[in-house]
Amino acid sequence: MTAVEEKRATEVVEICRFDRLIPGRGVAALLPGGRQVAIFRTVTDDVFALSNVDPFTKAAVLSRGIIGDVKGVPHVASPMLKHRFELATGYSLEDETVAVRTYPVRVTEGMVYIQP
Repeated sequence: MTAVEEKRATEVVEICRFDRLIPGRGVAALLPGGRQVAIFRTVTDDVFALSNVDPFTKAAVLSRGIIGDVKGVPHVASPMLKHRFELATGYSLEDETVAVRTYPVRVTEGMVYIQP
């Protein structure tokens, strides 16, 4: 692992307090370097982070998508064309060749952190 890769592996960004996330909804945040991330809190209190950019439309809208699940697998449906993306993997449920970037996320002492 290079020094840059090692630094990225340990770097985290504080996003917000966990209790500020509404169950069943998403929010957008800006990461260092200007990347947008969509953070989702499910109704079971799991937290996921994906790129906020819909790869089909190139619009930064995934944080405003609708959260659902297929056979217990949580996903978000883009508000643009309704393509669905698994929250854990980022893969499209409609086109397995397409995925959005996922980010490691953790909740520690009530704060949400993302590894960019």
